[in-house]
Amino acid sequence: MVGIVVWLLIELLTQEPTSLPTAVAILVLALLGAVFVLAAAIGSLRAASWIRGAAFVWQLIQIAIAVGCFQGVYAQPEVGWTLLVPSLLGIVLLLSPSVTRALRRA
Repeated sequence: MVGIVVWLLIELLTQEPTSLPTAVAILVLALLGAVFVLAAAIGSLRAASWIRGAAFVWQLIQIAIAVGCFQGVYAQPEVGWTLLVPSLLGIVLLLSPSVTRALRRA
């Protein structure tokens, strides 16, 4: 996500966007997503109990993007499968008893 934010910032500074407000909004949303993912990564390293919820939300976001990749004029099914399969496996792992025990509050 941080790489995407850097790429979007470089594109915003070096190219002329069709809509500047939209380009800035996308950059801000990507930045918020990067902060979310970094916070979740730090939480997972600390085995915080809230990480399951954050990871679950991230998997749902990836599933929504994957579904979008399967449809429309510019459909990219290979990208959709690349996002969908690991996200579903991630949800299964997040709901497994061993992960639930490991992240249970003391």
